[in-house]
Amino acid sequence: MSTHVDVVRVFTDEHGRYGNELGIVRSWPAGEEQSIGAELGFSETVFIESVVGGRATIRIFTPASELRFAGHPSVGTAWWLAQQGEPVDTLVELAGEVAVRYDGDLTWISGRAEWASQFEWFPLETPSDVDALDPDSFTDGHNYAYSWIDEATGALRSRMFAPVLGIREDEATGAAAVAITSKLDRDLTIHQGLGSRILTRRLPDSIVEIAGSTAEEQSLTL
Repeated sequence: MSTHVDVVRVFTDEHGRYGNELGIVRSWPAGEEQSIGAELGFSETVFIESVVGGRATIRIFTPASELRFAGHPSVGTAWWLAQQGEPVDTLVELAGEVAVRYDGDLTWISGRAEWASQFEWFPLETPSDVDALDPDSFTDGHNYAYSWIDEATGALRSRMFAPVLGIREDEATGAAAVAITSKLDRDLTIHQGLGSRILTRRLPDSIVEIAGSTAEEQSLTL
């Protein structure tokens, strides 16, 4: 059985560049989610189990494991479903129900810091220090390095390395954006990876919203 995969890039910049690739699958051989995720090699691949009444039930896989929650797959899937004429207000993930809202070119999703992986935080002095990091120097865990570009406006430079998930470097990490927003206790504009952009804002009850723009790539078949 062949498997069709739609590919999008999530958290692009204002010109539609950069962003993190995401594979989206709606029909696949049962039990093959992890092998498909590994074969694709994207930092995450989403498998849509159902879409009913504005609620989509999804599962998220890295090349090495399944995730309870992830930001860029949530944003990308919600955006893609809207492009298919099936906008949703809720994504049902292993961690819980993720609220979705659409605002022009932006897709917003909400999450909680405790849903994210346990990150090792590396606050650095300057964005140049973040740029100079070697991904191969990180051999385990989930590692998030960051520095202020402009603390007054909440502009942050970051990179994330997660060898434990089979991810040498993640271009844009939504779950980490939720966690760092909660940690720093302020709304942020995060510039991650080569040029990806993530917007965040705090909501009541320890909820964090994250948003970004998404662009469609060409589909492929396995």
